[in-house]
Amino acid sequence: MKFKRVFLIVMDSVGIGEMPDAARFNDVGANTWVHVADANRGLNIPILNSLGLGDLAEIQGTTKIHHPHSFVQTLKEKSNGKDTLTGHWEMMGILTPNPLVTFTDTGFPKELIDLLSERTGHKIIGNYAASGTEILKVLGPQAIAEKALIVYTSADSVLQIAAHVGTIPLEELYRCCEIAREITLKDEWRVGRVIARPFLGDSPDNFYRTSDRRDYALSPSGRTALNDLLDNNYSTIAIGKIHDIFNGVGIKDSIHTVSNDDGMNKTIEIARDNDFTGLCFVNLVEFDSLYGHRRNPIGYGKAIEAFDRKLATLLPLLHDDDLLLITADHGNDPTFHGTDHTRERVPLISYSSCYVNGQLLPERESFADIGKTILANFNITPSKNEIGETIVELLNN
Repeated sequence: MKFKRVFLIVMDSVGIGEMPDAARFNDVGANTWVHVADANRGLNIPILNSLGLGDLAEIQGTTKIHHPHSFVQTLKEKSNGKDTLTGHWEMMGILTPNPLVTFTDTGFPKELIDLLSERTGHKIIGNYAASGTEILKVLGPQAIAEKALIVYTSADSVLQIAAHVGTIPLEELYRCCEIAREITLKDEWRVGRVIARPFLGDSPDNFYRTSDRRDYALSPSGRTALNDLLDNNYSTIAIGKIHDIFNGVGIKDSIHTVSNDDGMNKTIEIARDNDFTGLCFVNLVEFDSLYGHRRNPIGYGKAIEAFDRKLATLLPLLHDDDLLLITADHGNDPTFHGTDHTRERVPLISYSSCYVNGQLLPERESFADIGKTILANFNITPSKNEIGETIVELLNN
């Protein structure tokens, strides 16, 4: 074992350039990192720059510098998709050959909606693709007046249910989402996630979503590196929506967060106070949910700069036998057409104070090389279904 603690931070959706097959996804020309930096006329990210980010692309605000304590490279996605589940599952060794079903253009079938209404006992309104904040402005008053559930989707494989907590209590909303999850296990309706979206406020001018969101995800389609770590008595700590993405499978400890800053603060607390042996797996969702999907490149850039400032606090807390990995799960170029994720390669920045020969490494063929390398560090044999190759430079330096 080279490293005792591994911190894997996913900057959700912060891709770094179109994949070779981007044309299949109508994503030719997407580049989240570069276009966000361009829109902001450069980013103030001294920590990420010091780690070698500038080696990966011409990102305004970065430079090519010597970075002996970090390796940088890009990873391609082998799975057939560009969504949260597919990306995270691949990091932990799962190949997804078939994309998850979406209902972006049509809404959900009448049969599904009728069954959901019958099983929950609530009227269903909405049933179209929409921004979660915008649909509240349109349908929130009706939902309150009729004690109805607002059902909507997006470009993701997701069924979201919004309810006003003053008329439909939180536990009732969760019950309805559990019913929706059961219904959508049917193959033709098999969405990746059902999401509870509670909201408050008394008019379209002040409706807001609370932090009591809950995701009901599919369980991974096979064993993952998380299972392997847990079975070998190593810690698997999930921060943010990691628990939801893996439906709790392979997770020992889970920590809820309400924002990127909160997620980084929780990570910093663990780095300072928790002498665990294993993996701390972190998702920072706001890059995607607040700025990518809403096509807000300025806000996206400010969020990246805020993350950089948190890194300045985190890095001094890491020990010589700690490894920090920073990556992404897909792209979501906020300057691109539509509101969908974008099919992009992702960065991988690997930092340890024990490294002395950090450099730019060749591109890898799969996100799964992350999980495979973590297992190799702990001398664990991966489960037979898991893909990926060890990044030997990270363990031999």
